[in-house]
Amino acid sequence: MTRLSPDSFFYTPRKFSRRALLSEFACGFGYLAFCGLNALSVGVDSTTTRYVNPLAPKTPPLTPKAKRVIFLFMHGGVSHVDTFDPKPKLTEFDGQPLPGAKPAVTFAETGDLLKSPWSFRRYGKSGIEVSDLFPQVGSCIDDICVIRSMHADFVSHGGAGLQLQTGDGISIRPSMGSWLLYGLGTENQNLPGFITISPTFFHGGAQNYGSAFLPAAYQGTRIGDGNTPASQAKIDNLQAADVEQRLQLDLLQTRNRQHLLTTGNDTRLEARIESYELAFRMQTEVPKVVDISRETKQTLALYGIGEEPTDDFGRQCLMARQFAEKGVRFIQVSHSLPRSYWDQHGDLYKGHQSNAAKVDKPIAGLLKDLKQRGLLNDTLLIWGGGFGRSPAVQGKDGRDHNPYGFSIWMAGGGIKGGMTYGATDDFGWYAVENKVHIHDWHATILHLMGLDHTKLTYRYGGRDFRLTDVAGVVQRPILL
Repeated sequence: MTRLSPDSFFYTPRKFSRRALLSEFACGFGYLAFCGLNALSVGVDSTTTRYVNPLAPKTPPLTPKAKRVIFLFMHGGVSHVDTFDPKPKLTEFDGQPLPGAKPAVTFAETGDLLKSPWSFRRYGKSGIEVSDLFPQVGSCIDDICVIRSMHADFVSHGGAGLQLQTGDGISIRPSMGSWLLYGLGTENQNLPGFITISPTFFHGGAQNYGSAFLPAAYQGTRIGDGNTPASQAKIDNLQAADVEQRLQLDLLQTRNRQHLLTTGNDTRLEARIESYELAFRMQTEVPKVVDISRETKQTLALYGIGEEPTDDFGRQCLMARQFAEKGVRFIQVSHSLPRSYWDQHGDLYKGHQSNAAKVDKPIAGLLKDLKQRGLLNDTLLIWGGGFGRSPAVQGKDGRDHNPYGFSIWMAGGGIKGGMTYGATDDFGWYAVENKVHIHDWHATILHLMGLDHTKLTYRYGGRDFRLTDVAGVVQRPILL
């Protein structure tokens, strides 16, 4: 690059750094753009141009009822009419055509009505009916609110799962955990603020816990995957820290800070220094958190660890409690492909019976453990999937996808226990009373965490985005 000498009409050579080039040419507009992009990537206070820790705890604008969320995601779509939404009419009209119109858009063709192969019984003081698939969860029903009127917009797993996790089943959007981390930060700076345990690589994959256009600091940290037993689950490329590594990091950080003294404020370098320190703190802290040898025999038995078929999911649920106890903001636990999958287009009895046997005791154990430790009061525990199943049979003994009416339940963290909310029709196909859309559900979760869903926005591509898009109503009847 050359520059005109002030005392000569001749060009004399001069070397420019890329930063100097951006700052001195074209009135510095290139450097201005660079600073803006850099702020988005690392977190910069626009008033001071100093690096800001994007995960630092933030005071929520509303009074929060919950400090953290544990979301138990049942991948594939649990049949609501076989679990938490009893339908006597299905038994009465078993084998007969649906006396009404089926949805115009379905995933597959269905035949006549199919009664549930499981019985329902009343549990607790509330007397809420739960099927024999979930007797252990049923024993905790007085702490649970079952929303029986959920509805969504997608009949395929990919779209339904993404809408459940991100609010949008088509476009790439930040996940619910990322929005919470963006709005609230996290309490424990030695651990990731958003953990996803054993997620599947199918049906959206990393988009289900990704940060999309939010800064990368808000994406979920994966522990294991659907292919790996929970006993072997770990964070990729994370090994236990040792003295030699600490010495190496100290040397590197000393050089970085010396460089800062000569260059002045460099937000990118400051962010890199902080990321190195966070990674080392994680190496020190994570192995301690996931070490179940510290747990009592009574606790392990509560989760069904050490016995089959509950050992695997029990470990996932115990891990969730351990991370919640340490201040992690959002923990997602997946019961998913390829090892487990709630998608019985055929052989409904065998598939749902097998899956429920794996998760019933661990889920009840998690709820009881949170409660006895005093964590349930400020931990929002959620159970559910992207849709339910059709009341009409698919093939000989299966059920099709049904996003038009299904069940999700919530407990703790400001939720009224021992109640049901909303209803589907007599056969369980459509939500008809107090309908709760996914956007309403997200709005309610954010509200419980102290956030106004209409104001938690992020500017991207010329518009303000939010988890609930342009919809969503907080469901106040289910709140304490």
